[in-house]
Amino acid sequence: MNDPQLKEDDVEQEIWSWGAGTDGQLGTGRLEDNHLPQLVRTPSLSSVPAISFLSCGGAHVIALTAGGGVLTWGRGNSGQLGLGDMISSLHPKPVMRLGSYIITQVSAGWSHSGFVSGCSGEQVYGFGAGKRGQLGISKKIQTVNLPILSSELEAAEIVGIAAGGDHSAALSTEGHLYTWGRGFKSNSDVYSPQHLPSPSSFSKVALGWNHALVLTDEGELYMLGGKHHGALSDSEMLNAMKFLPGDFKEDNFQAIPALSGIKVLDIAAGAEHSVIVTEDGGVKTWGWGEHGQLGLGDTCDHTNPQTVNLNLKLESTAYDVKVYCGSGFTVAVATSNLRN
Repeated sequence: MNDPQLKEDDVEQEIWSWGAGTDGQLGTGRLEDNHLPQLVRTPSLSSVPAISFLSCGGAHVIALTAGGGVLTWGRGNSGQLGLGDMISSLHPKPVMRLGSYIITQVSAGWSHSGFVSGCSGEQVYGFGAGKRGQLGISKKIQTVNLPILSSELEAAEIVGIAAGGDHSAALSTEGHLYTWGRGFKSNSDVYSPQHLPSPSSFSKVALGWNHALVLTDEGELYMLGGKHHGALSDSEMLNAMKFLPGDFKEDNFQAIPALSGIKVLDIAAGAEHSVIVTEDGGVKTWGWGEHGQLGLGDTCDHTNPQTVNLNLKLESTAYDVKVYCGSGFTVAVATSNLRN
């Protein structure tokens, strides 16, 4: 999203959030839901370098700054904030116990979190709830409030990590996909990362409670699950689905007909809703909408992608949009380079 070498004065950034907010996860300092996007004006965010990456969990958020710092806020009752306690936070707080770790990626699940350390993605760490194997440490564990090393990924160079629901996933530099934690459908829980072979190369993965999104290097979007609230709930659409080639057929990774021919640049998944950014900078949402997390001004569910109007106030017309989902809330970060 941002070039980590840019100075703070070189970028203009706005952070918007909407949806469920009763645990402080919207960062607005208020314990309430918002049905429309709200500009986050928290002082602790304005005093740090620009946010380079952000991840939303069940009711907590992890932000990675351009300066390499980590901030967390929201629900913390399972240690998912990584602050060494089990306490929630209404405002962003810096994670001070990272020691000499160089953090390059962060991700938040329902009640667990993970990050990648090292410039080459040498190590993956998890913290928070772990009873379904989502921490990837090869054994069942209830909770951890400080980072713990995940297993079986030492030989892979990890460039992306995703935590969602009670499961986790990672992407390597070769575009390989690894998953662990609670199994989709009737699959068993997995306590250490497993490689899912496919001829496709993936650039991003996003995990919801019962669905997953994967994005290929060519900008093609595929979806697993989501039949309750997501785009796969329409029987006619199910018949029109295109399966992802390779060994994923058993898991029913499928393309979404409504997005046929549209190149996707970014993806995010909440508990049962999905958000994407298209090549033209548009933001589209679909799925569960009870808390207003679709950003459409209502609380309805939508089975087809709908366009969100952000009403950006940036001075520059050249900007980059990234999207992030928690369980029932959504955040969009629009950033422009003032040097352009």
